[in-house]
Amino acid sequence: MGEVLIAGMAAMLICIFLGPKFIEYLRVREFGQHIREEGPQEHHAKAGTPTMGGLIIFASICVPYLVLSDRDAQSMAVFLVAIGCATIGFADDFIKIVKRRSLGLSARWKILLQVFLALGLWWVARHEVGLEPILEFRIGDASLELGPVLYFVLVFLVIAGTSNGVNLTDGLDGLAAGSCAIVLLAYTAISFVTNEQQNLALLSACLVGACIGFLWFNAFPASIFMGDTGSLGLGGAIGALAVMTQTEVLLIIIGGIFVIEALSVAIQVFSFKTFRRRVLLMAPLHHHFEMMAWSETKIMLRFWIIAAVCSGIGFTLYQQSIGR
Repeated sequence: MGEVLIAGMAAMLICIFLGPKFIEYLRVREFGQHIREEGPQEHHAKAGTPTMGGLIIFASICVPYLVLSDRDAQSMAVFLVAIGCATIGFADDFIKIVKRRSLGLSARWKILLQVFLALGLWWVARHEVGLEPILEFRIGDASLELGPVLYFVLVFLVIAGTSNGVNLTDGLDGLAAGSCAIVLLAYTAISFVTNEQQNLALLSACLVGACIGFLWFNAFPASIFMGDTGSLGLGGAIGALAVMTQTEVLLIIIGGIFVIEALSVAIQVFSFKTFRRRVLLMAPLHHHFEMMAWSETKIMLRFWIIAAVCSGIGFTLYQQSIGR
């Protein structure tokens, strides 16, 4: 338990220490955020705010994890998937900055690269860790035998879905970082308290600490944004943790805030294309409340509360499932 706490604290302090110099470097290089024209008008004032803050998040994670962990196959797979997703996000951010536009890496390339990451995670889960290709519902004793091919499809959907869900949530100051910290805290508890997976717990704690350290600069009004580097990387880490703890179904509850945000976009798109009507004033959901004149701080705090409730319910269900 001591190493897990030390790792989390170290990641937080490293992030806080690196933050000011990194923000200054990004300002000098003019690596600023480009705002979508169709976004809320208030967000245009944020144009030019340094982005790619995910770089300091993952720099803060790397040191304590690599120094304090045993680097077993399970945690290394999660770590490398997170780094891989962060790299995809970095390419996306870099293209946006260089070409000075709000669109970066094409969706086709993102999906293709996520397929390769999912393939690597699937291989480690099956052949190194020895996980069975079973979908555990964690509610009652229900489970479903998938077989190798469908299990790979599940792994891909979890990685792609979670990384994109976090990416959609990253639209307000502090919203994604705080929500990720809450969800990852649940996975720290799942890994350590109930599963005794020390290295997974240590990595999860590093992710929590880095998110909290990043919030020091990302809370409203934000001095830096995490960019796709951070959101895709953190989403990939959460998805990989779900695979390694066999909580793929339970992730729908634990990461409920990301599911809600992703569903709000899907419903909005479906409604507009089918009925030519919008259900929300603007999607994702946090923008809907912005358009209703809610302050960013109010939205952020209320979404954090929802994230905490969802994570608490998910953790309780997981405990009950392994107690049977």
